[in-house]
Amino acid sequence: MKLSRNNGLRASAIGALVVSGALVLSACGSDNNTSAPNGDKTSAAASNIKCDGAKGQLLAAGSSAQKNAMDLWVKNFQAACEGVEVNYQAIGSGGGITKFNQGQVAFAGSDSALKEEEVAESQKICKGGKGINLPMVGGPIAIGYKLDGVDNLVLDASTIAKIFDTKITKWNDPAIAKLNPGAKLPDSTIQAFHRSDESGTTQNLGKYLSTAAPADWKHDPKAKSWPAPGGQAANGSSGVATAVKDAEGSIGYFELSYATANKISTVKVNTGAAAPVEATTENASKAIAAAKVKGTGSDLALSLDYATKAEGAYPLILVTYEIACDKGNKAETLPTLKAFLNYAAGEEGQKVLSDAGYAPLPAEIATKVREIVPTLS
Repeated sequence: MKLSRNNGLRASAIGALVVSGALVLSACGSDNNTSAPNGDKTSAAASNIKCDGAKGQLLAAGSSAQKNAMDLWVKNFQAACEGVEVNYQAIGSGGGITKFNQGQVAFAGSDSALKEEEVAESQKICKGGKGINLPMVGGPIAIGYKLDGVDNLVLDASTIAKIFDTKITKWNDPAIAKLNPGAKLPDSTIQAFHRSDESGTTQNLGKYLSTAAPADWKHDPKAKSWPAPGGQAANGSSGVATAVKDAEGSIGYFELSYATANKISTVKVNTGAAAPVEATTENASKAIAAAKVKGTGSDLALSLDYATKAEGAYPLILVTYEIACDKGNKAETLPTLKAFLNYAAGEEGQKVLSDAGYAPLPAEIATKVREIVPTLS
């Protein structure tokens, strides 16, 4: 199936995203993941991996939204390719891109595509080329909360924006009460938690709020550092999730697996569809179905539809990328880079994602990534 640029991805191709029981993405930042990849199938998974000249050490860093997947991929790849060491540091999207553009790592993981200035910066490292975005996995960002007696909280983009911008500070605010008739909302202060580190998760939340509630979120939608006043900061999605879990009257944002692992209630989003939409892998996949490829050439950066009102489509989503040079990669690490990314994007690598709580790539996108990786030079 040919991938058409500037056209919505076919919904049928997105079927691969729906993984029953998947916890989806872990986080973006310097996090310790709360669930470990399933290592029981390592031997079987490693048996079909092609090493293709891989050798020595491969350094990478970035988003920990993909850390559980990375842990599993690295374990399988190293088991198959003797003498190879892949070292991925989950330091956050911003940190990974910085290291990549400083030439410290062979590739970076990011929950958002490179900005124009970051692409320009990458040309100093990618001699004769530039950094490109290769999507790997996708899923929902949950809005988690702790509020005794309220188990089915509904918010819309406007109220979410006002809460995180400290314009709504009480749980029984009329805007929240209107969305939750019959709920026993307390007259207590909302404790809103956000990321303290640079984060693609923060950036995707900002893009969603700027698109779906532009009148209520006036901050830079491209900001990876928290742009709004007030609130309380915590390091990484794990830090935000822990803060929400421990504090009554709190609310925060993090990848769905953190809500599941910590048994944190999540907000249903009123998108304007017939019914509020829950944060699930299946519902996120319906929103990702409207994605468009905005990158050119070898770049597969996606444009996501954060304002979707499609029935059952959860709009607060992210796709996580591997960022590598299309040309100008270091000769000593190029074979290992290509072999590892070939495995990760290949059928074997994508097949094991559900064991780590992720959703595999849509078939169309996966096919395109598999065509591009062997061309890296």
